[in-house]
This record gives sequence, structure tokens and C-alpha cells, in this order.
Amino acid sequence: MSNRVLIVSPHFPPINAPDHQRVRMSLAYFEKFGWEPHVLAVEADYVEGIQDPLLIKTIPCSVPVTYTKALPVQQTKRIGMGSLGLRSFPYLLRAGNDLLRKKDFDLVYFSTTIFTSMALGLLWYRRFNIPYVLDFQDPWLSDYYRKTGVTPPGGHFKYELAQLEAKFLEPKVLSKVSHVISVSPAYPETLQQRYPNLRSDQFSILPFGASESDFELLPSLQVKQTIFDPKDGKRHWVYVGRGGDDMANSLRILFLGIQTERQRNPELWQSVHMHFVGTSYAQGNRAVKTVEPIAQKLGVGDLVTEHPHRIPYFEALQVLSDSDAILMIGSDDPSYTASKLYPCVLARKPILAIFHQLSSVVNILHSCQAGQAVTFASSDQPQKLLPEIITQLNWLISIPKGFQPQTNWSAFEPYTAKAMTSQQCAIFNQCFVTSNKSKSL
Repeated sequence: MSNRVLIVSPHFPPINAPDHQRVRMSLAYFEKFGWEPHVLAVEADYVEGIQDPLLIKTIPCSVPVTYTKALPVQQTKRIGMGSLGLRSFPYLLRAGNDLLRKKDFDLVYFSTTIFTSMALGLLWYRRFNIPYVLDFQDPWLSDYYRKTGVTPPGGHFKYELAQLEAKFLEPKVLSKVSHVISVSPAYPETLQQRYPNLRSDQFSILPFGASESDFELLPSLQVKQTIFDPKDGKRHWVYVGRGGDDMANSLRILFLGIQTERQRNPELWQSVHMHFVGTSYAQGNRAVKTVEPIAQKLGVGDLVTEHPHRIPYFEALQVLSDSDAILMIGSDDPSYTASKLYPCVLARKPILAIFHQLSSVVNILHSCQAGQAVTFASSDQPQKLLPEIITQLNWLISIPKGFQPQTNWSAFEPYTAKAMTSQQCAIFNQCFVTSNKSKSL
């Protein structure tokens, strides 16, 4: 007999958002490991973001999803409140109350970067005595941007408001949490220092899983990507993911290496063009390019095209599949873990990653032998990494078109969606047993 878990994921298909990735990829395997899921989300019309109807095809028909409304952003922005967390909170609360009252759930699971919604866990714990698990894909309360001076995504004003809310809510929500999942080992260490009442056995490090089924589905969808023409004879190197000031160091390392090598052998680089896709969270005219200015400053702007707007999920997979090589650009934040690593590996293309040496991406990439990585320390200047990046660029430009890396798929298996869901459900089991013991006392 399966246990039942209510999954709160405000961003959910058809919205194309990375923070529902773990939930979406796990849904096909929950019942196999003894848990029956029910998703609570916000209707797409109330969410700012790209809609990708094809994502619905990846959700098992047997999984029930309850969608709620939210306050319309067109109205709330007039008073400076665009946050989905605040706009949807009363609706999620009401819908969750109804579900928990009518159905026998054993656990509530939050997997989202809409942190405000995590406060529902505390309310439902007090009302229904039901344990809750928080899945942190990013830090909620963080001083990273304040310390570094880097401009946060969305700007300083929105960031400061979010941090003010986090200072108030995070300690309350974590006071009764059963378990915390994090994609990075750095955040649990911070939380245990911040909240000494939390035990080490209440934390688990769990990267996102790799959805092999998405790539199996891709050919049948006949998706056409509009970023480049894969048959124009050029070598198309692609990066798909966010930009930002915290990635400037990695970009400088890359472009400085290309500038140096092109001066030595300009003809070799005539066929190369790099595409940076989906680098801005903003929509429309608010989307600002953060990659092209760095490329232009380092003299390689003619080799770079930045497409700041986000594109649908399966189109992004098609971009990776059509490319000749994949670039992975990392943050100067050591705790940054790129969920986009797994699609890059599954695309079976040569990968060149530039990441902080403490990022978990580096170990995963090396253990799977799926690509090459140039790593840097926080104090390193781009010039110091020049010999290493040149070596890797020479490798990347010398390999023939159609080259596939000799990925160690046995080593990659623990990072698949099925393997990660197994670990998730083991955590759920532990919380369920602990909760039942405490109720019986």
C-alpha cells in the first residue's frame, strides 16, 4: 500500500521553469518506490513565464494535479507586488487545506524556488500535524550578493525585499521541518550554523536527476529550433542557461582564451560561432544582454550571438542536440550547481565547462567522463587560467563534427531521475516513520 505525498510546486507545466524539474522528472517513479503523488500548482495564466505545452506530455496521466488561481500580476504590479509567492499564497493555502482535510496525506513536499510557499508547510503542520520536507534549489536567505557586490537576478530592489521576507519566514519554517534536501552541500552547512537545533541527519544532498525519457521523446515531437542552422557548415557551440554578473569571470576566461588563440590562427576560428541562449529572466524589452558586452570587450564579439530570451524546454533540448559542442558557464559562487548539466550530458555532445573548483558539477562531469572542465578558485584572475583554457579550446576545435564523448553511462546512472527518485522516497520513508513515532508518544 502506497503512502501519499502532496507536492507543492507553484511553477509547473505548462510553465517552462527549472524549479519544477525535480518534481516533473520524479513523477513517473514515485509509485514504484511506494509513494502516490498529488501536485498542487498555480494555473499557467497567473504565472509570468514561457508556456511550453509539450511539457504536459512528460507528466504521467495517472498523477492528479490541482491548479489554483493567483492575484493577477497586472493588478498587483501597480502596488509593487509581482511576486508569485505572495500572489498565490492564499489560493494555495485554501486548496491545500481542502486536499489535506479530504484526503489522507502522509507528507507535504516543497520543491520550488517560490520560497514564500514553503511557509504553508508550517501552517499545515500546525493544523494537520503532517510532516513537511523542503527542497532548496537555491538559498532562501543569502548574503552572497551583498558580499560580492554582484547584481542579483531581478535587480537589487526585488532582492532586498525577498531577503527581508526570508529573514522573517526562514527561521519559522525551519523550526518544524522534518527534512531539508539541497542540491549543494554548502547550504546545509550554512543552515546548521544558522539554526543549531537542526541535526545533520535532517539534511540530504540530492542533485537533480537526468531525464533520459525527455531525449527519447524529443525526435517524435519534431521540434524546430530557430537559434541557428545546423547545416550551414559552421561549428555551432551553444550555452543554454541564465547569465548574470556572477558568471562574468567564467566568460572572461573563455573569451580571453579564444582571443589569444584566434590571434595565432585566425583561419581556424572563421567557422566557429557561439550562441548563448536564455540568459535573462526578464521578458520583452526588459531582457538585458550580459554576454555579448564581455565578448565585444575582449575582441571576439563577432563570434558570439546572445539570445537573452528564454525558449521552450524541448526547443532548448533540440538546440543542444543540433550543436557541435556545448559550453557550460559557471558562477563564481562555489555553491552553484547547474541543473542543466544532465541535459548536456544526455545530448551526447562534447562539453567544455568553466566552473568554480568547489562546484559539484566538476566532480560529476569528471566521474562520468562526459566532458572537460576548466576550474578556478575565487581569487583567480582570467589570465591565470589562460594555459588551461587554451588547451581545452584546442581540443574542442580539433575534434571532428559529429564527435560523441565516451561517456561512462554506468557512472552516470546514479544521477538519473529514477535513481534520484529512489533517494527522495527513502527520505520520505524516514520522515513518515519518525512522524508516526512522535505521534504515538
